[in-house]
Amino acid sequence: MKLSLFLATVLLASGSLSRPARNRRAARTFGSQPLIRVPGKTDATETNGTANVSYSSNWSGAVLESPPSGESFTSAVGTFTVPAVSAGTGSASSWSSSAWVGIDGDTYGNAILQAGVDFTIDSSGSVTYDSWYEWYPDYAYDFDNFDVSEGDVITISIASSSSSEGTVTLTDETTGQSVSQTLSAPSSDATLAGQNAEWIVEDFEQNGSLVPLSDFNTVTFTDASATTDSGDSVGLSGATVIDLKQDNSVLTSVTIESDSSVEITYV
Repeated sequence: MKLSLFLATVLLASGSLSRPARNRRAARTFGSQPLIRVPGKTDATETNGTANVSYSSNWSGAVLESPPSGESFTSAVGTFTVPAVSAGTGSASSWSSSAWVGIDGDTYGNAILQAGVDFTIDSSGSVTYDSWYEWYPDYAYDFDNFDVSEGDVITISIASSSSSEGTVTLTDETTGQSVSQTLSAPSSDATLAGQNAEWIVEDFEQNGSLVPLSDFNTVTFTDASATTDSGDSVGLSGATVIDLKQDNSVLTSVTIESDSSVEITYV
């Protein structure tokens, strides 16, 4: 998703990069990845009483793993409140996490069309929130002039017009700001299949390794749904819950609260 500063510099110099990333994302080489599954208590998918549960080392949230038969997902939407953030476990210079909505990236890992907000806290206690968009495996780009603060209510809308083109929109319901970006598939191998729709808090990568995870308290996606190419609206009642698990410890608790709401809690 995000390339190293060195690679970004080379591409810029060659003129092959059409939309240079802002310094924060290029220099700090933060990046999302498709779902990385890990075993749970058993190798099989479990249940938590409300949904099927799988485990991942980088994702937590709810995933629609397949559309209705003969259809594909063409849009996904969800609203969340930007949380207060505190340092995670262990010693680190900073801790981060990212809330986002996207299409594909679970059972279909060639591409993800996604947008969201990063939460980062450094060792001095300074917190930053950064909004971004991406068509994986291209790296992410920050939205310009779209400031996000703790407590803001953010709606994320992802819509594909074809397998190779889509538009992402972030709306700050608190301030009235809205920003959109139309994207194209970065290569012919990275087109969308519309097989997944997801509402995620992620522990993303920096320089090929997962960053220390920030304590994001609770992120609840509301008004969450996906739409298919046939115009059918699909809610979360059939979604798979993904809990984040690292070093044999489960770090999140995810509950599908209704057909349109999923709660993701750092534990």
